[in-house]
Amino acid sequence: MKIKTILLLMLGLSLAACRQATKGELNTHEGDTIPLKYAQKLTIVKHKEYTEVTLSDPWNTGKTLHTYLLVPASAQLPKSMPQGTVIRTPVRRAVISTSVHCGLADQIGQRDAVKGVCDVQYIHLPWMQERTKNGLVKDCGSALQPTLETIIDLQADAIFLSPFQNSGGYGRLEKIGIPIVEMADYMETSALGRAEWMRFYGMLFDANQQADSLFAQVEKNYLNLKDQAVKCSTVAPSKIPAVLMDKMTGSIWYVPGGQSTIGRMILDAGASYPWSSDEQSGSLPLPFESVFEKGLSCNVWLFRYNSPHPITSQELLTEHKGYSQFKAFREGEIYGCNTATSTFYEDTPFHPDLLLRDFITIAHPELGLGDPQYFIKVKK
Repeated sequence: MKIKTILLLMLGLSLAACRQATKGELNTHEGDTIPLKYAQKLTIVKHKEYTEVTLSDPWNTGKTLHTYLLVPASAQLPKSMPQGTVIRTPVRRAVISTSVHCGLADQIGQRDAVKGVCDVQYIHLPWMQERTKNGLVKDCGSALQPTLETIIDLQADAIFLSPFQNSGGYGRLEKIGIPIVEMADYMETSALGRAEWMRFYGMLFDANQQADSLFAQVEKNYLNLKDQAVKCSTVAPSKIPAVLMDKMTGSIWYVPGGQSTIGRMILDAGASYPWSSDEQSGSLPLPFESVFEKGLSCNVWLFRYNSPHPITSQELLTEHKGYSQFKAFREGEIYGCNTATSTFYEDTPFHPDLLLRDFITIAHPELGLGDPQYFIKVKK
């Protein structure tokens, strides 16, 4: 009896193992993975009744940040689905917390789907300012502390928020039953990788065709510009400029990491970057002395700032006298992007070709691409 019991137990375990293996095999083959060229932290699998979108955790290798299950609103919920946040598509009533993604919604023809925004004072899109003024789009407060009552009253289909490392979650917002779309595109390590996330966002709004078409055009423009810059730097390697980015914020100078979109884009523009060997995809908080050591001989200085008027080189010296020692400052090769008066943040994350053009225009004026759009030469 004991032997028979043992044999039956072994048979049961074997059959269970077979069932698990079969189930895993079926899950692997029942969906079609949509190929992505550049995005590293996004996986999209198209199933018969739903689309599964997996976001990799940017801060914990091998872990998942979020899984979304996109199900058409016109269809019944499938009886069997993996674990994840269900979003009924298309999203018709969205609350968006960043100007970047408001701009993208407009570009893929979904302006009317934006019903609420956060931090409206930082959104420089004229159409959005007009709509919030007329009450067509509701002000939902700060992105860090959204106004729950307003979001609930809007009957939002989804809330678009940017995740941060060790943020501790979204508090009460997670308990009101509205799907939270975590916009982790900014953690991609290539400009085109981040831009490719527009294909995911397009699916949410049932604007796949518009998003795919837009990305194809952005990719084409970017690669053409990169090719011009690379050829230029190959022909005249002695003329490759070294680029210094940004400036002091209080006692810290935040420079883009070597694997950040900006850091890698500088190389794509046929220029060199002092921190190109760094492995960080975010910003590096450095003291002035560290930046001075590496950036002293850079012959081009680009920085972003927020001011009601164009900054001058004399104003820069009132912020820090040490700027005068940099080669780029002495030679007048200083370019500032005033984010208070330009649409830099609204345009460039999903149109990296526009920013690359600025970089190339400044680094290789011999190509004759015209004047830069965002980074304007600083006057005395």
